[in-house]
Amino acid sequence: MFRATIDRRRLALRASAALALLALTAGAVTACDGHGSAARRPSSAHAVSSATGRAGAAELHMIENAGHRLAFHVTPGRGATVVLDAGGGEDSSYWNGIVPRLHEATGATVITYDRAGLGKSDAVPGPWQVESAVSDLEAGLRQLGVTANVTLVSHSQAGEIATYFAKNNPKLLSGAVLVDASLPPLYTDEEIARLVALNRPQVEEARKDPDEPRNRQLLAIAASYVPMHRAYHRATWPDSVPATVLVSEKTPFDGSPEDVRRWRDAAASFAQDGPGRRLVTARGSSHDIPKDRPGLVLKEVERMVSAHR
Repeated sequence: MFRATIDRRRLALRASAALALLALTAGAVTACDGHGSAARRPSSAHAVSSATGRAGAAELHMIENAGHRLAFHVTPGRGATVVLDAGGGEDSSYWNGIVPRLHEATGATVITYDRAGLGKSDAVPGPWQVESAVSDLEAGLRQLGVTANVTLVSHSQAGEIATYFAKNNPKLLSGAVLVDASLPPLYTDEEIARLVALNRPQVEEARKDPDEPRNRQLLAIAASYVPMHRAYHRATWPDSVPATVLVSEKTPFDGSPEDVRRWRDAAASFAQDGPGRRLVTARGSSHDIPKDRPGLVLKEVERMVSAHR
C-alpha cells in the first residue's frame, strides 16, 4: 500500500494504499513430495516451466486459469511450502531479497507469483475481484501439485486474498504470516469512505496513464472498492489456521494519526479474535516491513514453518 509521506505520483504508481487504502495490487510442473510440497520431478502438463538448472534457483511455471496465464516462480525444497504474496501494485520481484535466505534457513519449497496484470502474468480486464485472485492462487498451487503444509506470507493487499484463501482451504494451510496486511476489522463504512476520499487524487492521476500496470491495477480496484470491502468487513479467518500478524509502527498512513490508529487497532482486533494468533509490532518500520525489517519477517516465517514440521 501507499504511504502518506510519499508523493502523489509514486502513490499512483505503487497502488497499495489504494490496495490497502483502496486497502486500503505445454511442459512440466513440479509434483508433491510426501509432505505436500513441490518437489523437483515433473507432473501432468498444466504448466510450462523453464528451470535455470542451478541448485536453489527459481523455476518459472506458467499456470493457466480462467483463460489467462500466471507466472509462478518455484525454488524447490522439501517438506513445507512457503508462498509469498506481494502487496498491491507489486509483482513477485518484491520478495527477491528474502527468497534465498528463506530457502536456506528452512529448506522449504518457496513460491512467489505475479498476480494477474503484473510481472509476467496476463492482464485481466474489468474491476478487480478478490475471488478471481483467490482462484488464481488456488489454481497455481493445485497445478504445481502443492496439497498440504503451506505457510502463506501475505503483505498489504494480499491479506485480503489470504483471508478468503484460508476460508476456502483451511486444510491446505499450516499457518500464515500476515505482513502489515489489509484485514477485515478495518473496513467499517466510515473508514471505507475515508479511504475513498484519501485515494481520489491518486486514482485521478492514474487515469492519465491507465495502461501502466500499477495504474491499471489501481483503477481496477477503485472500480469495485466499496462493495468489495463492505463484504470483506464481514469475512472471517478459520480458527484452525494459526496466524502471526506483523504490524508496522508507521503503517501505510504515516502522517495521518487517526488512520494509523485505526490500522493498528484492526491488526490488534484481528489477532485477538481467534485462537493461535500472535500480534508482533515491527518497531521503526514503514508499511514496507519486508524491505525495512527483512530479518523480522524471516524470523516469523521460520517460526511458523518450524512449528508445523
